[in-house]
Amino acid sequence: MTEQIPDTNPYGTPSTSGPEPIRSYQNLVNTFIRSLLKVPVLSAQVGKRLCVLHVVGRKSGKPYDVPVAYTRYEGDILVGTAKRPWVSNIRKGVPIEVSFGGPRQTADAEVLTDADSVVRLSEVIARDNKQWAKFNGMGTDAAGNPNKADAYQSWQQGCVIIRLTVR
Repeated sequence: MTEQIPDTNPYGTPSTSGPEPIRSYQNLVNTFIRSLLKVPVLSAQVGKRLCVLHVVGRKSGKPYDVPVAYTRYEGDILVGTAKRPWVSNIRKGVPIEVSFGGPRQTADAEVLTDADSVVRLSEVIARDNKQWAKFNGMGTDAAGNPNKADAYQSWQQGCVIIRLTVR
């Protein structure tokens, strides 16, 4: 059963039009980032904000190496992303591998899709990573707090949160 997404935003009017569209050159950028994360001297710097999720297709067995921005939160890793085809290969109870510019590590993963979790954890990510917030169309109030209406709008447009617990 698919969750019904309401048209009205319970947090008010968003301050932006929503997340930026995926660029046509995104695959090229991803290839470049994956390369940077393999270079010993650069990987330590790049790995402070970016990691690679190593996901295996559940039907095809095809490997997907996806560079993503992450935030550390309560001992876990949070990744906010649009629901892409590779995300459906992440299943609770099936470990994945993740690398932070070094060797791969095993992690337990959960994809959070409910509005409350996505809004709450999007705010956490936006506070930590202003570039992620901008890319995902999240403005801030005068005090610098992420706009809940923007986070909700991102959820309406398909944002999910992947929560990783590295073993």
